[in-house]
Amino acid sequence: MRCQPNAWRQVYNWLNSEQACLLCDGRCAGPLPICSPCKAELPWLEQQCRICALPLPAAAMVCGECQNKPPYFDHVQTPWHYGFPVDALITRFKHHGKWPLGRLLGSLLSHHLQNAFAQGLPRADLLLPVPLGKQRLRQRGFNQAGMLADWLHTHLQLPSQNHLLRRARETDAQQDLDAAARQRNLRNAFALTDPSRVKHKHVALVDDVLTTGATANSLARLLKKAGARRVDVYCLARTPKPGGFCPQ
Repeated sequence: MRCQPNAWRQVYNWLNSEQACLLCDGRCAGPLPICSPCKAELPWLEQQCRICALPLPAAAMVCGECQNKPPYFDHVQTPWHYGFPVDALITRFKHHGKWPLGRLLGSLLSHHLQNAFAQGLPRADLLLPVPLGKQRLRQRGFNQAGMLADWLHTHLQLPSQNHLLRRARETDAQQDLDAAARQRNLRNAFALTDPSRVKHKHVALVDDVLTTGATANSLARLLKKAGARRVDVYCLARTPKPGGFCPQ
């Protein structure tokens, strides 16, 4: 029947414009499954270190740690500090396989990056997800950083290489260690399968959360030694420093 395609188009449009919010189950007017009030209440990171995105009490500053010992990476771009409800959403995505939540966060991150590019942030030549060890990959069943990189590749039209970085050896879980132990834990932990692929390139590491920055710094050091021109970090959230400034 001639009316069938039109009827399906109406149903298709309704499905795309009447999604349920994944946070409150209310109706969404936009293309993403999050309503405007819930989106506004996410812990947006506004005042931060210009290099590592550490939450700070004033904008356009460089934190003391980056001044005293500049990291190997050049810039961290992230929309949120690690607070509620983003912390809970990342945990459910990462440890409980709630992929729709990860995809929502990845889509919001891509929009954040598009705005940053429009305001002058240089676009990366290549996306590289932080690699997961084989044992942890078997336990979890997926690499959340790899999934984020795939979604950013689709939304931003940036090349992504999921297997260029690898874990050279198994390491302990970083969240169980203090800052000094994290550095020791990551010594010689990563390798590049083809160093020539990053030479003279602007590379962006993709991960879910930046805590002390030890993993990103170790990977950025490896990439810079291989000839990378610039290394940025694209992540979902940045944790405040323990005992330091914490956005409300």
